[in-house]
Amino acid sequence: MKPLYEITNSILKLLTSISEQLGQVNAIHMDRPSPELRKRNRVKTIHASLEIEGNTLSEEQITAILENKRVLGPKKDVQEVVNAIEVYDMLPKLNPNSMKSFLKAHKMLMKGLVKRPGELRKKSVGIVKGSKVAHIAPPHANLPYLMKELFEYLKKGDDPILIRSSVVHYEIEFIHPFSDGNGRMGRLWQTLILMKEYPVFEYLPFETIIKQRQEQYYRVLEISDKQGKSTVFIEFILQAIDESLSELLKVTNRNFTAMERIEYFLNLHSTADFSRKDYMDVFKDISSSTASRDLRTAVEQNLIEKKGDRRLTRYRRL
Repeated sequence: MKPLYEITNSILKLLTSISEQLGQVNAIHMDRPSPELRKRNRVKTIHASLEIEGNTLSEEQITAILENKRVLGPKKDVQEVVNAIEVYDMLPKLNPNSMKSFLKAHKMLMKGLVKRPGELRKKSVGIVKGSKVAHIAPPHANLPYLMKELFEYLKKGDDPILIRSSVVHYEIEFIHPFSDGNGRMGRLWQTLILMKEYPVFEYLPFETIIKQRQEQYYRVLEISDKQGKSTVFIEFILQAIDESLSELLKVTNRNFTAMERIEYFLNLHSTADFSRKDYMDVFKDISSSTASRDLRTAVEQNLIEKKGDRRLTRYRRL
């Protein structure tokens, strides 16, 4: 059964804005950002997602853990970061449409934090806010059926992937399939779903916007529960994505250096031989002399090798 939601004018406007910004991201070759920006945004993503759950480590401490440096902090918090780094590194190998991948991701994310990571909960749970019960999750006996239905919707739904991923995020929060870690799994899985369609989402820290509006995040979850549909949650998440893309474009709307162009191109052509024309087909705004200089630099840096001469010149990654 398809989860309930409505398409509002706000959702339509956000879908249009996000699509336009994704086009700009691709146009300036930021769908695969530089290693430094990639690393910085990965740290922001992990920091925001875990801070929502009460983790106390700073971005600097998370960066240090990422660089295999020793960090002083609560053991649980350090373990959460180590786990998150492992899972985010594994994202390209996970299948967003697979329940097996979903359970594997939870097992990695919650390793050493709960008794049986990677297993659906075996008892009923409720979420308490202050002195009142904010949400009663479906009975544990219903979980296999509910999760099967959710993954069927994800695989076979015909609505835009931006909406489908937001619905899945909400439904993971609502169904509450695990004893703990449901919030971070909802955010992680939306990232995974989107990055398979748009590579930039692997490095887009929209969780930072969610963290900045944490109270609103929980409020739209609660409103969606009461209304029995995820419309307001979809609007909230799409707004966070839209703003994150705007921030990314502000930071990266600049001319690439030769080495950044080379790195980007080699990520696209990791094995095949290529010509200067192939290089210029990717970077349509550079001259033939600039392309030649770029490729000469790559040869000098031992990143590629050159074969042939003049029009017969071919290059291959080393």
